[in-house]
Amino acid sequence: MTPVEPDPAPAQWHRALTLLADISLFIGTRGVWSSAASHHLMIAAVISVCYASILVTGVLTLVVRGSRALARLDLAVLLTAVTLAYCAVSVAHGFSDESILTTQAARELLAGAPVYGQPWPWLFGHGVAYTATVSGGYDFTYGYPPLTALLTAPLLWIGHGALPETLVTTTAIVLGTVVMWKMLPAPWRSAATMVCLGFGMIPVYARLGYPAVVALAFLVPVVVRWTRMGAGGAADWARAACLGAACAAQQLPWFVTPFLLAGVYALRRGELGARGAALAVGRIVATAAGTWLLINAYFIVSEPRAWIRGVALPLTQGAIIHGQGLVGVSLYFTNGSDRLSWYSHASMLLAAGLLAVFVLFVRRLGPAATVLPWCAFFLATRSQDGYYLLMTPLWLAAAVTVPQSAFTTAWQPRLLDGRRAARTVMAAGLLAPSLVAVLLAATGRPPLHLQAAAASRTARVVRTLTVHVDNTGDAALRPHFMVTTGQGMSRYWKVLDGPSSVAGHSTGTYRIQAPGGGFSVPGRGTRIRLRAFTASPMTLSSQDIRLERRPAPAK
Repeated sequence: MTPVEPDPAPAQWHRALTLLADISLFIGTRGVWSSAASHHLMIAAVISVCYASILVTGVLTLVVRGSRALARLDLAVLLTAVTLAYCAVSVAHGFSDESILTTQAARELLAGAPVYGQPWPWLFGHGVAYTATVSGGYDFTYGYPPLTALLTAPLLWIGHGALPETLVTTTAIVLGTVVMWKMLPAPWRSAATMVCLGFGMIPVYARLGYPAVVALAFLVPVVVRWTRMGAGGAADWARAACLGAACAAQQLPWFVTPFLLAGVYALRRGELGARGAALAVGRIVATAAGTWLLINAYFIVSEPRAWIRGVALPLTQGAIIHGQGLVGVSLYFTNGSDRLSWYSHASMLLAAGLLAVFVLFVRRLGPAATVLPWCAFFLATRSQDGYYLLMTPLWLAAAVTVPQSAFTTAWQPRLLDGRRAARTVMAAGLLAPSLVAVLLAATGRPPLHLQAAAASRTARVVRTLTVHVDNTGDAALRPHFMVTTGQGMSRYWKVLDGPSSVAGHSTGTYRIQAPGGGFSVPGRGTRIRLRAFTASPMTLSSQDIRLERRPAPAK
């Protein structure tokens, strides 16, 4: 008889990792169960079974003696997470601007109608956020590469609303998780379950139908052991094709791609020389570009100009500033800035500077290739945290499979080689322009001085405001008004009376009407901000205003 190999005891950190992944499945599950218990009892029952699975797996994780037994528990955690993901999307899928636009694009595609450059304003409202622009309007058009819409189109028969598209994005993150789980070393597999399906982060974006989730799923096989790219073989072609598909799903992969290609070039040049490295990177670029063009081919032929404007829309639409990054200085801590465009300049300068620093110091920074690109969004005009956290599974994939030792022989420029102080100064010089640009943006002054008083109101609802505007700058400005409470933006107020623009060093008076029939005055302690955006130049002027609730008249 063949002797049975003993099952070695697992490392204690492996037990802890499996347990953390198991615990992460609790996050958000109660809310899904509550929704299911009200309308979908069978799904609620399945979730209850998942609760039991989490508890039993938690006990077994701490008591099993062998590594193979613990690996089977890793699989149990994955299966439980997948079950919960589909239970959640069946009862708690939501609407977002991205999901309804993608679903409508899929409908137009099946009808043979144009997809890009077509405004669909009727999709918005009823809980779906507007994307306001500094020109005083809203963007109602589809502004993403087409892959997610193409995947959604065959599923439109499932039902109305955004369910077909959210099913696509949920299936994408499930498949991405399974691929990462399979590709990671066995002791680390539960980490894939945790960052992709646990914590309640990525699955929520999937249930809201974000195309970036599809892009993330295609990037997973690219990033795991990405240092092997360019070595040739079938895996190389597959990785390159996945990279092209990711870029055809959403724009975020466009920012990480240069870092990966620069890293591959440095690694292969250390092995093959300059010509061999160039050929290796060229093969990757050609395959990725071919895949991207194939997915976009129909739109390139049928609506080329609208397609170009559509896929570039996030960079050109002029959306109002928003997010958790440095734009908060101008949004919340000062009264605005007359140099908002410098936030965009700072973001692009930082992206270019980080790429240059990455090339110069690739032996040290190589493992951070999947994290560095997102730093640039902290300085952008739209610096929402989704731009960072949606790609965090790639951070883990690189951390586990791309060690520092992989870059020992990587090529990097010999400029100032061995002179540490000079290299530090050079790195600082490459990043300094972005810091100067963001300082220019944050220290700008609001060009308009605003004074507002309620012109028409009831006890708790303001219908119109009278706003006196004093333009302290030289350029004529056309203001677009908005009233906000707390963080975030709202809809523009309609101008009923007032000049089309306010000339430099002059004043103007406007009467503006609240959207939706009225503005509900919040309770005491809520900060109410009157904001005025202008498009050319891109500026923001804000002023705190007082709108007290009045006691209702006695009956």
